[in-house]
Amino acid sequence: MMRIFLVVFFLSFAIAPIPAQLPTQTIRGTVFDNASGTPLPYVNVVLLNTNYGTVTDEAGHFTIENVSIGRYNMQISMIGYESYALKEIQVSSGKELFFNITLKETVNSLSEVTIKPRVNKQQPINRMASVSAKMLSVDEAQRYAGGFDDPARLVSSFAGVSSNVSNNAIVVRGNSPQSLQWKMEGVEIPNPNHFADLSAFGGGGLTALSSQLLANSDFFSGAMPAEYNNAISGVFDLFMRNGNNKRPERTFQLGLLGIDAASEGPLKKGGNSSYLFNYRYSTLSLLESLLPENAGGTTYQDLSFKFYLPTQKAGLFSVWGIGLIDGSGANAKTHISDWEYESDKETQSVKQYMSAAGISHKMRISDNRFVKTILASTTKGLDLSTETLNNNALLLPKNKINNVDYTVVFSSFINTKYSAKHINKTGFVATGLLYDISLKNASVFGAPLKTVADENGFSTLLSAFSNSTINFSEGLTMNVGVNGQVFTLNNHYTIEPRVGFRYQFSPTQALSFAYGLHSRLERLNYYFIKNSLYGNEAINKDLDFEKSHHLVLGYDLNLSESTHLKVESYYQYLFNVPVIADSSFSIINQQNDWFFNEKLQNDGIGQNYGVDMTLEKYMSHGYYYMITASVFKSQYKGGDNVLRDTRFDRNFTFNFLMGKEWQVGRYEQNILGLNIRFNYQGGDHYTPINSDASAKEQEPVFDESRAFSKQFLPAFVSHFTTSYKMNKNNSTHEIALKIINMTNYKEFTAFEYNYQTQRVDERREALMLPNLSYKIEF
Repeated sequence: MMRIFLVVFFLSFAIAPIPAQLPTQTIRGTVFDNASGTPLPYVNVVLLNTNYGTVTDEAGHFTIENVSIGRYNMQISMIGYESYALKEIQVSSGKELFFNITLKETVNSLSEVTIKPRVNKQQPINRMASVSAKMLSVDEAQRYAGGFDDPARLVSSFAGVSSNVSNNAIVVRGNSPQSLQWKMEGVEIPNPNHFADLSAFGGGGLTALSSQLLANSDFFSGAMPAEYNNAISGVFDLFMRNGNNKRPERTFQLGLLGIDAASEGPLKKGGNSSYLFNYRYSTLSLLESLLPENAGGTTYQDLSFKFYLPTQKAGLFSVWGIGLIDGSGANAKTHISDWEYESDKETQSVKQYMSAAGISHKMRISDNRFVKTILASTTKGLDLSTETLNNNALLLPKNKINNVDYTVVFSSFINTKYSAKHINKTGFVATGLLYDISLKNASVFGAPLKTVADENGFSTLLSAFSNSTINFSEGLTMNVGVNGQVFTLNNHYTIEPRVGFRYQFSPTQALSFAYGLHSRLERLNYYFIKNSLYGNEAINKDLDFEKSHHLVLGYDLNLSESTHLKVESYYQYLFNVPVIADSSFSIINQQNDWFFNEKLQNDGIGQNYGVDMTLEKYMSHGYYYMITASVFKSQYKGGDNVLRDTRFDRNFTFNFLMGKEWQVGRYEQNILGLNIRFNYQGGDHYTPINSDASAKEQEPVFDESRAFSKQFLPAFVSHFTTSYKMNKNNSTHEIALKIINMTNYKEFTAFEYNYQTQRVDERREALMLPNLSYKIEF
């Protein structure tokens, strides 16, 4: 594969002529009212400090042709609306640029207020969020070091968020990664990561979400608006962009991690419909020497697509989907003398798959009201089998998982703009949960497999919400709403009020506050755990929702047009947390134990509090930087009612990101980019080892009386990205080198008993993952 990569790379330079003049491109888009979704005609669209500009037509569309490649600031303005600014958009020769832009109607007359353009990165896409929300741009996902074109890894650079090198599990303000909700096109989807939930519940290796297909999206880290249900720590609200409906465009990428191919274009010449798809296939065999043992045979692939189908009278339809298939495994060492750890004796086979697909329909029923309805289905499956060699070289079963979960989702909401001062969004979500769960585990080595959970059936999660935005003035906004949900498996329900305020008390400063009650179901297999001590019934079927109060206070300061400071303090109180009676156990600390089989009760509590800070200079004058700092505390009480630190109480995390671009070439048409990220964060807490008991049992035994009383040392990790982009006539070529963990930090993986030294070792591995790639857009 390396030979193929080099041949394709050098041929691309040989066949791509140097342009006789600076290449140009087209910028298109549509401008809407942000509250009603109505297209806005006669909006001024200009590229600042240039002669490029236009006005939107009756349908809100605009086109700016023959724009020389480079970076531009775009301003969108209209009388009676706040101006909007898109900073440093990059125009390249390979693909047209298309923007969906929303403008907010002003509350007061123009004589009463001076309006400054709103920068696109300062506010989330969802304007009903008051605090703890940040827009994730596609440009950032492709550029930031450590992002690796992976949105999950990218958001770990955000304030209040931490992650790891070996997996992309997202820890938000000290919460467990499994408390985060993933959404795609308005629908909750299963964990969309390759090798999901193996090393960490809620995380995986790399995402199945390609940056080739994603649109700008929102990441919420607390006190979410009322439309979001079934989430404790935060929500990753992702969207797919529409394909180009005017001309076909293609992207092909070849790298050390595999291939990535995308195609988009009009479904019918001269029409407004479009298609977009992306396929990736990867094998890690080329990087086997840099990876942990047995990882070289790992393969994964994913496919994403979206069809955009507008009609003249029946509304706007879109059909979308995402899917992944993974395969991995390990082989046991056959010689007893090579057995150092239990994993050396194990043969394992893992197959995973996940999919989500849906049909969305948006229908305008008046100038100030529209309805959006979604019908979707998701699937996730895991087939895992582990066997262990005994001293006679016979493989004995250790555990087995055969899980398949399906959901059918039907949702609808009506969005109404009563006036510039009052906007309401009201809707419901009905999620049918179909499950076929089989978990089996040997309680001791050599024993037959015993059933941990064995259940198939159907349950429903019903949710309804209403949320209003009330603009008291240009500077003062309130977001208020309520969400309710019920789980039909046990008929537990919850009613959750949400309220937030934002006060812009000067042109450059704002205060914000929000409160919300939030809740989430547990993993379905926990409800159907069986334990012989309690008979043959599902012992946790009556578990209630885990719940959490969120309080957030924020301050925003625009230091300049391109530099922004944001500080937030927060307090989160968790209750109804599942715990084991008279034990230090809490579901808050659960990491990756598929075969947990204990009886749970909703008596636990927890608390997370801290301060997040972000200082960000957006891309301007060829460079950007972002500094984030979080200082926090995460504690819990288990069934023994003792206050302890949680596993994820890392205390602090600091990030520094910086990037620089240089325009090079005869016409400065090419771009050389360098990006770096440094991360320094506290270590996870852990329970100390009981050495005597471990030696006796020949496996790690923990001192539960001192649960999570120890902490690993802080970790310093750096990431690096460099790229060289060449703009030719009608095509863009890019060669890039992206490195995760450039400093080769050795990350903790597990405690394992060492048969040769007869003690428990703290296993660590240095995972440095480079990806040298070549990409062409044409």
